[in-house]
Amino acid sequence: MDVGVLAVQGDFREHRAKLQRLGAHVAEVRLPEHLHGLDGLVIPGGESTTIGKLMRAYGLDDALRSFEGTVFGTCAGMILLARDVIDGVPDQLAFGTLDIVVRRNGYGRQVASFETDVTLVGDPVPLRGVFIRAPRIEEVAAGVEVLAELDDDAVLVRRGRYLAASFHPELTDDLRVHEMFLASVGRSRSAGLHASNGGLRVRA
Repeated sequence: MDVGVLAVQGDFREHRAKLQRLGAHVAEVRLPEHLHGLDGLVIPGGESTTIGKLMRAYGLDDALRSFEGTVFGTCAGMILLARDVIDGVPDQLAFGTLDIVVRRNGYGRQVASFETDVTLVGDPVPLRGVFIRAPRIEEVAAGVEVLAELDDDAVLVRRGRYLAASFHPELTDDLRVHEMFLASVGRSRSAGLHASNGGLRVRA
């Protein structure tokens, strides 16, 4: 399984290490051509404004709009995937591929960072969540699946091939969220092998 981690800014190395532990082949993505042949992409936490500016500068914003693989955004990555961003900067990049409304720094700024247990839907074992200048989900549209909650707030959501977390799953030893991402990648790959006019369409 070939996946990438956007590596222009933020904690991409931690994501790469987690995915490699799970057996994925991981590439660092800095240019549009680095997306070629990938089945999935992680947009890591960091500074959403800076990541957005660098993506525009390198042409990665247009490349991501045409990317057909599974996409997982954490913290700043969630902001980039959201439909609307409250308290965003005037030129805030938001792809609108995940039908949620988020508030930047909704859980407080850097000095208010914290760790706590979050509830995984359908799993009795709580997940440790690290919240650093984390976005808060203010609105979840119909059709968006809530996978984890903190005090009735959705903090991990999924719709189709898009997955997003308010927190930083790469900063703990728990691999379950990255396992979810790779499972979504696997499902999308399988869906790419559809019978078409009696034949198989094989993903590049």
